[in-house]
Amino acid sequence: MSESGIPGVSVVICAYTEDRWEDVLAAVASVRAQSRPALEILLVVDHNQALLDRLGEEYKETGDVRVLANAGPRGLSAGRNTGIAASRGEIVAFLDDDAVAERDWLRRFTEAYADPRVMAVGGRTEPVWASGRRPAWFPEEFDWVVGCTYRGLPPGRVRVRNVLGGNASFRRSAFDAAGGFATGIGRDGNKRPLGGEETELCIRLSRARPDAVLLIDDRAVIHHRVPGTREHFRYFRTRTYAEGLSKALVARSVGAEKGLASERRYTTRVLPAGVARGLRDALLARPGGAGRAGAIVAGVLTAAGGYVVGSVRARRGGVTFSVVDVAGGGPRGGGRGGAGD
Repeated sequence: MSESGIPGVSVVICAYTEDRWEDVLAAVASVRAQSRPALEILLVVDHNQALLDRLGEEYKETGDVRVLANAGPRGLSAGRNTGIAASRGEIVAFLDDDAVAERDWLRRFTEAYADPRVMAVGGRTEPVWASGRRPAWFPEEFDWVVGCTYRGLPPGRVRVRNVLGGNASFRRSAFDAAGGFATGIGRDGNKRPLGGEETELCIRLSRARPDAVLLIDDRAVIHHRVPGTREHFRYFRTRTYAEGLSKALVARSVGAEKGLASERRYTTRVLPAGVARGLRDALLARPGGAGRAGAIVAGVLTAAGGYVVGSVRARRGGVTFSVVDVAGGGPRGGGRGGAGD
């Protein structure tokens, strides 16, 4: 806790490729410009010596930025765990390496932690499309495909099952209670775009601390770059299939009841309304209406197919994942999953 009584925040940014060099610099600059300053910024480089050396040289004269090598296996989860273990703040926040935070991002996070029951706070992530505008066929209900806040999440500061990892923060004691991010879930460089690691962590945290409150505050805003390759239906299909694989792995870890509770509400309420809006727009001759309705149906079917495949793999032995004790550095045990590359 700082002298002012406001918890100190360590911001972790994980990077893996020099292709995002300018994006990483912009992400760091946005954190350094916060209205409520971060205690420190930790840049964790995922098994890329050239990028590690270059970032180390870039920030060697600064006192607020530390550049670290991922101390675990390749992948986003291990990179985040490296940042957690090295951090000094009472709160640990995560920002994607291709995103920039609005000026009051950390202020909104820290305000919520005035309630000691709050263990995690997420924010709102807005897409910045490479083409300059949302593709007409791309439904807002599926903005999670490109790592952004999707239609269907409630507005304001509200309780949620899980936060979204690219724009999130956790109280340090959350990791003491539940361990870190599970390796074997989530992204690994340029492999299949899996996810779900923050969902699994949040459910595990709620089990370890039944009194824990997890929030999303839509005033904690970041802007996330969406490259042109992700504006096409091919990526949409690949990502929704990978999400099905990921959900199978999460359900294997925490049980289907918890692992799919939010998804059931999403598929039975939010998505049918989205299809209806798309068809209505098509009848009114508005651009992209039929495409959005079709994309929602295709996204559901593709994700369901991924979930079935992942579940079968789980029953056959699947992929091993483990949970790291970020305080002690050792594994807490893990499980067998089914979502593979």
